[in-house]
Amino acid sequence: MSAVAAPAAAMIPAARSSADNVAVTVLPALYVPEVSQWLSTSTGRIAPDGYSWMQAVHWVAGSGLYRPRRHRSHGPRSFGPTTVRVAQELAQLFPCRPGVEYLVRRTGLSERSVEYHLGMLREAGLLAYIVRGTRISGETAQASEFARMIPVEFDTALGIRTVLRDESAPTYTRAMSGIAEAGRELMAKLAKKAARKVRKPRSKTSSKASAKGARRRTEQGVVTAVSDEVRCTPMQVGTSGLSTAGTTSLPPESKLASGVSKSPTPKKSSSKAGGRRKLNVVGRRYQLARELTQELDWLRGCSVPRIAWVARNVADAGWTVTDVKAWLHFRGEAAHVRRGSGLLAVLLANAENVLDTPAKRTDAIEQWRGAQEAARRDRIQQVRARTERYEGDWQAPVSRAVQLEVEAAIAQVRELEHGGRHQDQDHVGDSQHAALEPGDEEITALIAAADEELKAGETTLITGFDPETALQIFGAERVRRADQFERLAHSSLTTIRYR
Repeated sequence: MSAVAAPAAAMIPAARSSADNVAVTVLPALYVPEVSQWLSTSTGRIAPDGYSWMQAVHWVAGSGLYRPRRHRSHGPRSFGPTTVRVAQELAQLFPCRPGVEYLVRRTGLSERSVEYHLGMLREAGLLAYIVRGTRISGETAQASEFARMIPVEFDTALGIRTVLRDESAPTYTRAMSGIAEAGRELMAKLAKKAARKVRKPRSKTSSKASAKGARRRTEQGVVTAVSDEVRCTPMQVGTSGLSTAGTTSLPPESKLASGVSKSPTPKKSSSKAGGRRKLNVVGRRYQLARELTQELDWLRGCSVPRIAWVARNVADAGWTVTDVKAWLHFRGEAAHVRRGSGLLAVLLANAENVLDTPAKRTDAIEQWRGAQEAARRDRIQQVRARTERYEGDWQAPVSRAVQLEVEAAIAQVRELEHGGRHQDQDHVGDSQHAALEPGDEEITALIAAADEELKAGETTLITGFDPETALQIFGAERVRRADQFERLAHSSLTTIRYR
């Protein structure tokens, strides 16, 4: 509001007479104590919509009746454009339940500044608590819910008459029923201000004159309107005294074809692939760094700007993430990585000079993929061999000496089971007893080989016999240990590693 309109806004028109003669009285200072900043204790009335509330906000900003430094020694010095910008965001909300983080994101102010301006709006009687937010340690912070209020000083200054339509309803629900003639001109000016949008002041100006002008407008509390912008509030309910028909522009008939206007949606540029802007040098570095942190496990969690700086040379040479992975395969990767960015810097040293052509990089990728395929086939063979070992038929030991001993023992056991080569049964019994004697060289070798396998967690030699024969040759203790190893090997809760 201009300096000329400010004194007029601070005047109170008296009760309207038949001749509409007006007597003026100066308003007192505007301040609402903390105990009266609740909806139940407020003396104002609830604003019918955000547009009417913004009229009251601009009136408080231009009247000078509320000065923050009268009541506190810190914070903003005046109710100015920044406070109006915060109120402008609150006017769009329904219900008015803004979080401090939301207002920080929308206005670009600091958290402390947002809290200051919310307190100023409450002290000026423009906001009242419905529910006060909570900040409990260990729990999610709850935002406060406000009611947008119109101070009673505003109604008094403009000669607005209000009425309580329901006598049993609270006084803050009273509605506007009329306005004095002396206040109509000021209400029209406030309507124009409420229809505008306050913008964030520019930090840099093109000339000294514009800098001085911007500073002068800030000191005077002048609000800058956005050109060619029509007020469109999502929560608009009531009607305003300002017509917006004059700001609506229709396309001329020469721009129409078959009664249909062209789409206002801007078309994507056909000169760029996919309508996207082409990345510059820094953009390519960051793109490669982001892909590397996603593709390589030992780079997970690393800072993308740091990785972009480390990989700047290969990124500038046109390398892709596949080229980098192929190069790292030939350089070798460490099993334990303490600092991923440092290891990457060592591995990528002079890489752009070694693979300096696209053909060399293509050959490296082919060799890397061939090595990956060979490793995949090797893993398949290992899994297949392990499956056949545990689920298929028994396989002979790898050692040739052990194989000969096993074959001799199996042949001897079979001879004993089928009567052997001897006619005399007693002689057969004596031969069997002699064969099972611990002093026999073959049985001793089998037992020694079985003990070595049990120490390594292997049970191939013992489980190769049927239970009765194994019990006769190796004894109950070794057979029991072999059964334990077999059960553990097939359990999903146990992993046996061989050394």
